[in-house]
Order: sequence, then C-alpha cells, then structure tokens
Amino acid sequence: MAVPIRTAVATLCAALAATLLTTAPASAHQDAGSPDRAWAVAGPERAAAAREPRARVALDATTGTLSLSVSRGGRTVIEPSSVGIVTERANLSQGLRFLRRTDRRVDERYRTKSGKRLDRRVRMSETRLSFATSAGARLDLVLRASADGVAYRYVLPAGYGDVLGETSAFTLPSDANAWLGAYRVDNEGQFNQYTASTAPTGAYSDQALFSTDGGYTLLAESNLTGAYSGARLAHDQGSGTYRITLADARVHTDGPLATPWRAMVTGDLATVTRSTFTDDLAASSKVADTSWIRPGTVLWTWLAGGREAGQSLAAQKAYVDYAAARHWPYEAVDAGWYFKADAWDTTDPDWQTDSWMPQLVDYARAKGVGIVVWIHQRDLDTPEERAQWLPALERWGVKGVKIDFMNSEAQPMLQWYDAILKETAAHHLMIDFHGSTVPKGIQRTWPQVMTMEGVGGEEKRTNTAAHLTTLPFTRNVIGSMDFTPGGFQRVGARPDSDAAETGLAVVYESGLQMFAGTPESYDARPLARDFFDQVPAAWDDTRLLDGRPGQEAVLARRSGSRWFLGGVYAGAARTAAVPLSFGHGKWLVQTIRDGADGLVQDRQVLRGGDTLEVGVVDNGGFAGIACPWHPGVTTCYRD
Repeated sequence: MAVPIRTAVATLCAALAATLLTTAPASAHQDAGSPDRAWAVAGPERAAAAREPRARVALDATTGTLSLSVSRGGRTVIEPSSVGIVTERANLSQGLRFLRRTDRRVDERYRTKSGKRLDRRVRMSETRLSFATSAGARLDLVLRASADGVAYRYVLPAGYGDVLGETSAFTLPSDANAWLGAYRVDNEGQFNQYTASTAPTGAYSDQALFSTDGGYTLLAESNLTGAYSGARLAHDQGSGTYRITLADARVHTDGPLATPWRAMVTGDLATVTRSTFTDDLAASSKVADTSWIRPGTVLWTWLAGGREAGQSLAAQKAYVDYAAARHWPYEAVDAGWYFKADAWDTTDPDWQTDSWMPQLVDYARAKGVGIVVWIHQRDLDTPEERAQWLPALERWGVKGVKIDFMNSEAQPMLQWYDAILKETAAHHLMIDFHGSTVPKGIQRTWPQVMTMEGVGGEEKRTNTAAHLTTLPFTRNVIGSMDFTPGGFQRVGARPDSDAAETGLAVVYESGLQMFAGTPESYDARPLARDFFDQVPAAWDDTRLLDGRPGQEAVLARRSGSRWFLGGVYAGAARTAAVPLSFGHGKWLVQTIRDGADGLVQDRQVLRGGDTLEVGVVDNGGFAGIACPWHPGVTTCYRD
C-alpha cells in the first residue's frame, strides 16, 4: 500500500499548490489594536528619502499570509500584493509567524564591458525577515531597496523538496497605465498600452511597465540561473493583479535555495530608463580577465544578403572589406556558413578544413576586422558538441558567437545557459544570444554576454512606431538589446523614417551594435553611414532627455567628451523640442533629420540647458552628436 499512499499524498499536495497559486491570500490590514505586524524597508540615502521607493511588508495575524506594498513620496507604486512560495514539503505562503529581522547595507562598485554606463556604484539597504510555520518550516524573505528600486527573494534551507510555485504577485491600481508584451518563449512580442485592469486575460512578459501616482515601475527579474525557473506574469482581465508563474510546474532543488530577485525598478521615467538595478542585484562577475571582451559595431549580413551570403566566402570577404573601410570592428556571418556540418567528421583533428571560415577569419584579421559567427543551439546542446565547436572557433580566431533558438526559460535550458556561459568564457568567445531569454543580471555575472535579442527587432514586419518608442522604457532598461538597427533597405517593412532609423543606433543600447543594412543602402545615405562610423558600443553615461512610452523617446549617451543623441517619435510630424540636460558651457550640436530629398545635417551652437529644436516627419526622428564648443570647432566627428 506504500506506493498508492505516496501517490495520493503527492496528488493532494499538487492540488493544494494549484489552489494556492491561483488564489491570492487576503491582503494584510493594520489598524489600532490589530495584532497584524508590518515592517518598513527604505533605501540608504536619507537625504533623498522623499524621492526613493519605500517597501512595506505586512503579516496578517489571522491567516499568517504576507503582503508587500511599495510607495514613493507617499504615493502608491504597488498596492499590497501576495508574497509566498510552495514546495513539496512546505507551504510557505500561509500560517507564518514572525521570528526576527536583520539589516545590513550593501555598498559595491563594479565595472562592466557594456551597458548604459561602464562604472557602477551600488548603494542598497538589505532587510532579512525570518518566518516559520507551526510545523517549523523556515522562510527568509530578503528585501533590497535603493534609490531606483525594490526587490525581494525567498531563501529556504535544504530539505523542502522541489518548488511547486510561488504565490508572488504585483497588484497595481486598476487605472494605472500599462505597457505590456504578450509572453512568447522568444520574448519577441510587441508592447501594447492598456490599463492595469483592462489588459486581456493571458500571460505577459515580466518586463512590464506601469505608471501610477508614485511614478513609473518596471517589473523585472534578476540573478536567474539553472537553479530555478524563468518567470512570466499571469493576468485576468478586470483585475489589477499580475501573478508570477514559472516556466516549470516543478522546479528541482537539492539543497538550500535562494530564488531569483523579484524586482521593481521605480522612479520617474528618467530614473527608470537610466537604472542598472537588475544588474546591481546580480552576482558579481565570474570572469577574472575581461581584456579580450571588446564591444563594438558590427556589419551584420543576414538582412543584407540572406542565406546565400552565409554560404559564400567571396561574399563574406566583400563584407569584411566594407567593414574595414568603415573602421567597423566586426563582421557577423549568419546562418548558412556551416551548412555541411552534418557531413563533417568532427572527430577528425582536421575536420575544420571542410569550412572556409578559418580563411575568412585570417582575411578579416589582416584588415583589422573580427568575425562573429551564428550557430544553432542544437549544435551546442551537449558537452560533447561544445567540446568540438568551442575550442575550434577559438583556434580559428573567431571573436564571438551568435547562438540562436533556445526558445525556453525552463530549468533544463537555464542549466544549459549556465554551462555555455562558463565554457565560452574559458574559450574567450563573446556572446550574442538570439531566440533567447532577456537579460536578468547576466551581463554583470558573465560580461562576455554583449547583447541578447529577446525583442521584436528589425527583422519583424509587424513593428509599429509606438512599439519602437516603448522599447527604451521596457526591454532595453534591463540590459543590452540586439534590435539590429540600420535596415535602410527595408522600406515598407519598417515603420520609421531614415533619420529615426539612424537615431536607433543611440536610442537602443547593445554591446555588439549590429547594423542590418546593405553596403548599397549605407552608401545611398552617406550622412547615416558616416554617423554610424562615429557611434561606439560602450557608454560612459546615459540620460533620458525626453520621452513617453508609445509616443517618443530621446536619449543621450556619452562616450568621453561627446554626447550621442537619438530620437524616435510615433505619430504626426512636429518640431521636437529637446532639453539639453547633460552639461554646462557651449556645445556644438550636429543633427541628422529627414529632409524633402533625403537626410539633412544641421549644425548649431547651444548652451547646456538650452532647448534643441529638430523638425521630425511622421513616425520620424533624428540622430546627433554634441561636443564641447570653442572658436574653431566646426565638427564633432573624428577621423
């Protein structure tokens, strides 16, 4: 009878977990004489307390359930929302009693290889609230608060079995504006605007943006590894609550567990856009020597020439020649270059002679161009395949790999990410993940990850101008984004103007900024081509100059003494008024806009704090560079 009893118990536990995961516990309530308890958690910057988010955790004395709310300046950011986790052997979402509180301060500095700024300073308050059930099961709720966000995670001792799910949720005011992307395994959905309660019933990406009285809040996740499962949001129309659901119905654990951080990036729109909160929460770099990791612009050939180019050494040499002439540091060879791989005997030490890739790498190296190669995940999904491919690519001198078609955030795939990240670092290969998850602190922990797709990018024919103007405030907030701008030849397949397309090279941050155009399309637009020659892929600082999700986004990114400007707009033509809020003194500002017969460049000298006016066409934009001006300075461009 032992086996049937265990089966019955397991079935009962699963049914209980399903009920708990779909029914949010009652919100904690506290008034005079109530036995309920509550704890406040705020960031360490007391002088800025009125502008910083403040979290409140409450324990309902009747049900033993926990809730978390967030405010900023006394105004609502997140309403009381369910907190809890359920495992095989412990229901840690109810029946809890408080044990103790401990506090500490987090103060760290680190440097990245890509992102909104390279030098980072982390200042957070950390609070650990310890709870237990009547049976003695232990739950630590760890919270962190900083000037730009609040986050929490669950920490459990060993012995509680697999995780069956979380009761974690985020409840927004029903009328809060919401910018949401329907969940897809490749994270390439479009962002659309709703209110928190009117969004259709369904699953949404956890990179969801809301606007409340307390400011903007971007939901996110950080420090996700193969020890857990990826999260998405579940929503029922008519409710302001968004529940966390996991990619796996059962998350395997075999020891103590610290879950990923459930993060809320919070502040005014400029603060959210500039935030590195999800990176700041992640584990420190696991790569000791990062000297071989070099961000840069890339001539990407897939949209330029398709599969045929990938199968042609001659075509790829011509692209290398173009990249070298433009001083673009990389050329990316997409699908097709190893189309005969199934016929190769990779156990033969000379198997790589079947490929022309070593010849291309040598040819490109002589011209100062590095090669990045596309490869399908299925060809790297076992230790044996990785042991064949990765050392060979390193021997050839390939600089990076664009790995495609993971299309999952389930625990087994996340464990594959853990393996490939360690092995590419050992073989000095930078990474561009496509068909992938989105950055969840990965670029701090593994700095060879230069960019990730996880976006409805240039390849899509369904993009709208509103989608383009939402990405800087959603997907690109949490890490580098391989949108692949510059596809000028795709007239009719993209919603923006040529000037806006030029500006996307600045509006969208990516450690490998892959330009999607053809050499002919660049040469037909010399102002855009010459601007791309100037654009770096690593930044010292980032500022939002103007913006509203779904309407416009104007960003400034600094490299050395120069600020690069990019603006993209949805809707009717207008004269854009952009505040130059990035410095004092006089600046030469060179802008590229759409004219009647093509792109036009303007030059003017302005003071820091002045307003830059630029003519913008329907669904248009602009690009520009600003540099310190003194008499004799006539251009911000450098040879």
